Amino acid sequence: MTGPGRSARRWGADAGGQGAHGVRAAPGLPAAAPGSLRRARDGACAADAGRLPAAVTALARLHPLPAAPGLGLGLAHAGEPRLGPGGPAEASAAASMAPRRRREFLAGRQAARRALRAVGADCGEIPRVGRLPVFAPGRAASISHSAGIAVAVARGPGEDAPLGCDLELRPLPAGAARLVLREDEERLVDTAAGPQDAPWPLTALFSAKEAAWKALNLAVGQATATPMRTLRDLWARPNGEELRIGLRADPAYAVRVRVLPVGAGVFSYVVDWADAAPASAAGMCDADE
Repeated sequence: MTGPGRSARRWGADAGGQGAHGVRAAPGLPAAAPGSLRRARDGACAADAGRLPAAVTALARLHPLPAAPGLGLGLAHAGEPRLGPGGPAEASAAASMAPRRRREFLAGRQAARRALRAVGADCGEIPRVGRLPVFAPGRAASISHSAGIAVAVARGPGEDAPLGCDLELRPLPAGAARLVLREDEERLVDTAAGPQDAPWPLTALFSAKEAAWKALNLAVGQATATPMRTLRDLWARPNGEELRIGLRADPAYAVRVRVLPVGAGVFSYVVDWADAAPASAAGMCDADE
């Protein structure tokens, strides 16, 4: 997955539990450079393996919610016994990876294929350019990994709505707030701005911005020279039980994001454009991994 915060594994950026409530952002601190929030991969393999069945079960129960806005949900995990490449391009990419990363990569591809099948689209192997998955024409999915679990969302062929998802199964530490939020967003974690009149957990905001970043990155890259360097380049505002997240430099680009609990963690996915889709965003076909 490519995103501005995809290297926070050693920080435990994989859950939105109660411990993340009430965290304040630190005003005036610099934003993170791309990738700085997830530079090291997570450890604790044994603990992760013990959580896999429960997390997969919790995610499976969510199928009807993404299905309501026309999204297919696909799941896989690195411990599946018959996990393998979908073709020679995937096999070649996987061969250069360390064993753990290889299993995560293959699980992500399997999750994407399952998500596409859920919306009636067959999909063979999914090669990549750099770290971006490349889908056949009329196919698109967004992939996320956390603690050995891969999840993907997909839309049916011909649909131009934005795509983005993110899975987090460990809590984000308080010190990471400065890498996610700006001063005007502090109230989201300090006031009853979230669902059930409670503050939004910091990890939920991180996950929602990650999902939005992936959905917006392609559209912004195609349509404008405005860069998205960090999650702080996006604004987040409550919208009932969802969040509206958009590009600070260009308000025309904003999406609706739903954040759902997964045990002690969270799963976020982009529902649709917040308003009418920007004309230049039509035809989006690929989503970041």
